[in-house]
Amino acid sequence: MARRRKTKGIWRILRPIAFALAVLVAIPVLLTPVYLFVDPVSVPMLERYLTGRPVDRTWRDIGDISDRLKAAVILSEDGQFCRHWGVDFGALREEAQNFIDGKEARGASTITMQVARNLFLWNGQSLVRKALEVPLALYIDLVLPKRRIMEIYLNIAEWGPEGQFGVDAGARRAFGIVPDNLDWSTATLLVTALPNPMLRQPGRPSDGMLRIAAILRDRVAEYGERASCVGEGGSLSL
Repeated sequence: MARRRKTKGIWRILRPIAFALAVLVAIPVLLTPVYLFVDPVSVPMLERYLTGRPVDRTWRDIGDISDRLKAAVILSEDGQFCRHWGVDFGALREEAQNFIDGKEARGASTITMQVARNLFLWNGQSLVRKALEVPLALYIDLVLPKRRIMEIYLNIAEWGPEGQFGVDAGARRAFGIVPDNLDWSTATLLVTALPNPMLRQPGRPSDGMLRIAAILRDRVAEYGERASCVGEGGSLSL
């Protein structure tokens, strides 16, 4: 009898925890297929809405975004995007080894992992968050085609310090233009802002940003075919 009461007491404590975990799992499982057709709002965007801060985001279909910018994003952020299943396990193993060796983390987030984080998780360095990104990215890659994943990424990535989300808001803030037909300079400079949109201003680029943009253009010229999966009909007009 005492054991039964103890078991009931433990279950009474664990039940709300189990329910909360089930809800957390159900949210991405149910929402990801919906995002095949519905344009999502990211967690950072929701946070700004809830705290009364401005959000500037105009959704752009992937066909209305410059192929040069799409290729530059892939070659800058995730060169294996068209080849992996949402997670670059080689880069992830290298990152884990760096952590074990006490070396500085260089990051192993794929574009799909960044989408998972922005849609369902939180910002900030955390091993727990990184561990959650992996299964979420694998699931997103299973459910959504590469072209749709890229479309979502380009429309939810933070692209400016005052609540600019997505490439449309980023291009308008930096250059006063829409992102449908960008020259190489504009496309690559926009991409250089992605690692730190709070500080990097593509419209007023530093010498370092100009140097990175030039390197990125050369990289796309050499390896641009690696981004073909996000092009119309499987090809890009570069």
